[in-house]
Parts: sequence; C-alpha cells; structure tokens
Amino acid sequence: MQGPTVRRAEGALLERVLDATYPVLQQGLSRRAFTTADSALRKTAWAPGHRRRYALVEGTTVLASALQYDLSGMLGRQALRICGIGDVCSDPAQGSVDHARVLIERLVDQARSDGADLALVFTSAEAMPSALDGFEVIPTRDVELKVAESSRHGAPMTLVRGGEDRDLAAIVAMGQARAVRYRFHLERDVDLVKYAITRKRLLAGLGTSGSRQLQFVIAEEGITAAAYAVISIVDGTWTIEECGDRDASGARVGAILQALIAREPVERRPVIRGWLPPSFVPPQVTIVSTEPSAEILLARPLTVTVDRLALSDDDVLYWRSDSL
Repeated sequence: MQGPTVRRAEGALLERVLDATYPVLQQGLSRRAFTTADSALRKTAWAPGHRRRYALVEGTTVLASALQYDLSGMLGRQALRICGIGDVCSDPAQGSVDHARVLIERLVDQARSDGADLALVFTSAEAMPSALDGFEVIPTRDVELKVAESSRHGAPMTLVRGGEDRDLAAIVAMGQARAVRYRFHLERDVDLVKYAITRKRLLAGLGTSGSRQLQFVIAEEGITAAAYAVISIVDGTWTIEECGDRDASGARVGAILQALIAREPVERRPVIRGWLPPSFVPPQVTIVSTEPSAEILLARPLTVTVDRLALSDDDVLYWRSDSL
C-alpha cells in the first residue's frame, strides 16, 4: 500500500490546504481574506521563482502542508543556496504520526538533491515538530526598547515620509552595507524586500478594521532614502519588522521612532519590540529587556562544505520580516 506523498498545492488541492491551515495560521484574517492574501502574494514579482506550497497527502486527505522558499545567503565568505520552510501545519486529527516532521524531511531531502547548501525552518516553540534531526537553533532574541523623548514631546528635525517602491534599491544597499559585519545573513534583493513588506501590508489591510496597522517610513537626504523602518502595530505594541540606516550608529532610525511617537498625542507611550542585530542600538534608544524569541529559526547544513554552523548571537543578522 502506497504511503503519504508530497504534492505541489495547486488548484483544488490548494483550496483544501488553505481550509486546513486557516484555523492555525489565519492571524486575525477572515477565511476569505486569508485566501485573498495568499493569492496576492503569489502574484508578486518575487514569489513565482521562489515560493511554493506543498502538501503531504494520503488519498484526498491533507496530512500536513508547508511553504518552501528558495533563498540565498552568506556564511562567512561562502555563498549559500538556502531552502526555507515556513507555515508548517499538520492536522492532529489524522493520527499520532508527526506528519509535519515527515513533510519537512521530504522537502529537505529534495532540496539537498537540488543542490541547496542549507535548510531553514521558521517555526515557534508551540508549533515546532518533534524529533527534527540535524537542526541547530539560530539565536533570535526579542528586545523591548525605550525611545528618548524631548521634555516638550516635540518631533525631531527629521523629514519622515511613507516608503515607496523607489526607495527599495536604497534599502537593499543599506542592508548589504550592514550585513558584511555578520557571519550569517540572507542576501536580499529588491523583489524580496518588497515581498516581505507586502506580506505585512496584506495582514494590516485585510484584517478587521483598526486591529492592525503597518508603518513603512523613510528618512531621506535630498530625494534618497537614508534610513527606514517597517513597524507593525497591534493593540498598542509596536513591532519592528526591519529597519536600516546609512549611518552606522542608526541615529536616523532613532529619529524615525521619535518622530512616529511624537505624532501620537497621548500620555501612554507604545511598547516597542523587535529583533535588533547585535551592536545596532540607535543613540536615542535604550534596551529595556532581552529574552529568547518565541519564534524559532532552525538550520540544517546539507552539504559537506557547510558541516556545522555554531552561530552565536553576534554572528547573525536576521530581521523578523526575514522569517517568511
């Protein structure tokens, strides 16, 4: 008797997969909005060559599903082909077998055959499949920030505007300049950055009115983006999805945060959290607390040239928006 098989989730199978994953992955979206968001992401410039959804099926039953991404990165001076795996979901009603683990292992085996150097799994402590062999945890830490404010609660003399597509090339250049200091990071081009921001925009735009906002803002010099921040806002908590600054100190990012806070004429200041790269703390910012992130990034070398990562906190440049 033939066991479960892995199939590309398209057409009618895709609809069954979305039905199965919606209760777990909906993030405040209605079922219709969940489908709309998935459809919109598949139509982005980056997705067709880099994003595929797979399902582990037995007959017509969906046992597990996941998104698989083709990514590029660097480990020291070595360029990497990376198989990213996210949105992993299985149905516990289908038996005691860890179907999510089986699907991940099948996708990893295929990636190795296709020449990938590294597998990344984006998950959480609650959703992490059991007994994943050969994976290491890449350190990610949540920090809570306090931003210095003027006693007059005024905004700094920094021009802040909404981000646009014309800013993406400058954002990529900022990221490349900062990334060279870190042993491990993703290689991000314009299409990938736009895809990551679009994901967050869709969550804000398709969710219940007022429940979630997204701020994509730029500080510029002349007409060129010199710093930026992408911030999700839910229930008074600001989460920095990513940010960047041509200034190594990050002073413009600090000024952006000050300007955004000054726009809100209320006494209660927002809680601001995020993942910040080691040594990147704008001078206007103080780290109030640090703790291991509930979101977990797992990595498994797939070639003899990458036999072990052994990454410390100081080795990694990774943004929340990189966890696709």
